[in-house]
Amino acid sequence: MSATDFRARLAALAEQDLLRRRTLLDAPCGPDAEVDGRPLLSFAGNDYLGLANHPMVIEALRAGASRWGGGAGASHLVSGHQRPHEELEEALARFTGLPRALFFSTGYMANLAVLPALAGRGDTVIADRLNHASLVDAALLSRATVRRYPHADVAAVARALEAAEGRKVVVSDGVFSMDGDIAPLPELLGLCERHDALLVVDDAHGFGVLGSQGRGVLSHFGLSSPHLVYVGTLGKAAGVAGAFVAGQPDAIEWLMQTGRSYRYTTAAPPAIACALLASLALIEQGDALRATLTAHRARLRAALGLHARALLASETAIQPYLVGGNAQVVELADRLRARGLWVPGIRPPTVPAGTARLRISLSAAHRDEHIDLLAAALSEMPRG
Repeated sequence: MSATDFRARLAALAEQDLLRRRTLLDAPCGPDAEVDGRPLLSFAGNDYLGLANHPMVIEALRAGASRWGGGAGASHLVSGHQRPHEELEEALARFTGLPRALFFSTGYMANLAVLPALAGRGDTVIADRLNHASLVDAALLSRATVRRYPHADVAAVARALEAAEGRKVVVSDGVFSMDGDIAPLPELLGLCERHDALLVVDDAHGFGVLGSQGRGVLSHFGLSSPHLVYVGTLGKAAGVAGAFVAGQPDAIEWLMQTGRSYRYTTAAPPAIACALLASLALIEQGDALRATLTAHRARLRAALGLHARALLASETAIQPYLVGGNAQVVELADRLRARGLWVPGIRPPTVPAGTARLRISLSAAHRDEHIDLLAAALSEMPRG
């Protein structure tokens, strides 16, 4: 195949039902989407608490842009670290209960910085097979020996740690983005403490939702240790954009000094940090929102009845509806869209072959009638 023959490569993807297309929205993030001039009820986003369009967040963003302008103009380590960035990092450290936090423009960039900063040639990274793609890429960039273990298999982690050489880093999602399950972090942390290893937790889908006042998966389990490095995403439950890494002061200082995706990119606009400070206050006061989210999950499973067997076990806002084949999940997603419901079909390589699924993403912004509409539609449709 010619190096320039991209049409043939695209055709090969199409034959496997793996072509994606972007959806153009003409409405703010929320349940009420408008796609190609047509209203759709969305179960497609990660705005778990419904904060992306919250008036307080919008006003903080507007006021921040008015005071600080549209951009930072340089990297944090040159001239781009402005007062709102510093205040956000201090607030995130207080909120998570960890000594220090470092703000990044995106979660992907945060993960690309963390693993290469913590491990290198001669070291060992031990990673869950279902980790997010950013963690997979980061492990490869680290140049460490990478050992991938079967999903959530604590015994396999123990064996890998016994055989590991050099500095040892275990890395796992906190909540897995396509299965919705929670990693066995207490057991993983116990192993890391016994083997003098670090445990890196990417809590993209747990921050703001799990734990006391939404403090995340570490709070959910009551975990605290100098062996922990915590990554939180701010574009999902927090409703804005960006990410942070929190942990012991020396570890975060080392990350700031050596993390390439931190050192060599322009800082996020300071107005984003202003909006996130407002969002963080709403998360802290958001027990009612989290209770609504829990109620929606229970309502969906109850309303689906026997069809609830297609849902993977998940105690989070992510409710995966297993279908199996690529063509079948595309067809089911299209049928739902024809009824005004937007639920994305997820296919390989995002999930393993043969496990294509609908990824139902619940939000506190959904109403009871939204949940009932989705359950009724799924109950009336064949899965394959």
